[in-house]
Formats: sequence, structure tokens, C-alpha cells
Amino acid sequence: MRIDIITVLPELLKSPFEASILKRAIDKGLVEVHLHNLRDYTDKSYNQVDDYQFGGGAGMVLMIEPIDKCISSLKSERGYDEIIYMTPDGKTLDQKMSNSISLLGNLIILCGHYKGVDQRVRDTLITKEISVGDYVLSGGELGAAILCDSVIRLIPGVLNNETSALTDTFQDDLLAPPVYTRPAEYKGMAVPEVLLSGNFPKIEAWREEEALKRTEDLRPDLLKK
Repeated sequence: MRIDIITVLPELLKSPFEASILKRAIDKGLVEVHLHNLRDYTDKSYNQVDDYQFGGGAGMVLMIEPIDKCISSLKSERGYDEIIYMTPDGKTLDQKMSNSISLLGNLIILCGHYKGVDQRVRDTLITKEISVGDYVLSGGELGAAILCDSVIRLIPGVLNNETSALTDTFQDDLLAPPVYTRPAEYKGMAVPEVLLSGNFPKIEAWREEEALKRTEDLRPDLLKK
């Protein structure tokens, strides 16, 4: 997978890809992540990429010209499966969406900023709009990092145990069951006996029951799906 991220703040996005699972995926050659500074694609003075909105109102808007130039330059080199715009009014990211995107090859992610982007960008250049929740961030960079993390970890070979991602919360519209590790007892708090029994059919049945119970208690909306 190749991910090209267009941003006005590339320095904000560097650290997530320089550590942990994401760096491991890059080092293994399982994914490429390239950051593109939108200011490199403008001929305006002071590397301007935004301007006041027509009709008046507070907040600056990213202009269509540098975005079009950047996306056109990338598309001249390869095909892309999706051109994603990170925006609060996009479709909310969930596990099913991450699963689907993880199967793709090449992605462009455009990070919104200021008041957003010229609507013509959304009308003609973007193929998918994604939000990471019903709140507003200063820009799309952190949302892009969240999207990348949720997708890259699903690529075969990224996690040491590939079945781990398949048992994550939300994979089957249920929350994950409780998990325990050593010691088996701590300050009078004991691990459930069934997990120490070695009886794997019983353990799986317990986990399914606990997952359903937790979902009913904490996220009953998931069961309505």
C-alpha cells in the first residue's frame, strides 16, 4: 500500500510514522507513506495556499489551485483507488471502513485546514470524505494519522499475530471481552477460573458471552445494527 498525504503541516505528521507499528510496517516494505507540503504547489507570494471566502465570513479557505496541482502531479505518476478528504462532516470512520480501505493499493489523503477547502475540490477531486468523530480539530492531520493507524495495522504482516486484529473491538459489531495476564491473583483479585482451565471451547464460549454482555452494557447501539 502507498499513502500520499497532502498537508500544510507535514512536520505535525512525521512522528506517528517514526515509531511503533507504523514504522515497523514501513521498514518491512509493507506500506509507503509520503508527506506532501501543499505550499510547494503554489506560485503565490509567501507560499500562500488559502484566501478569504467569497460572500464574507470568518475563517480562511484552502484554494483549489495548489490542491489540484498536487493531486494532478501525483496522479500523473500512478493510479489511486481513493482520494480521501479528512473533514468533520464526512462519513464517520468505523472498523468496517478501515477493513475496506486496508484492501486498497494507493491512497491520497487531503488534510483540511482553516475553514476547509474550496467546495470545487470536494465536487471534482475527492472520492471519499471521512470524519474521525463529531468534533472539530484545527486541521485534518491528526485525523489522517488516526485513519492511517487504523488501516495499516490490518495489512497482513504488520502485526506479529495477524489474528489479533480479527478479534479487536468492533470487528463483529461487539466490544472485545475482558483480558487478563500474570499474576493470576493480585491483592485478592483473581482471574476468572475458566481462563486458567485450558478448556479452549469453554474459554471461547466465555469470551463470546462476555463480549455480548459488555456490548449490551456499554454500547447497546451496536446490537441494533
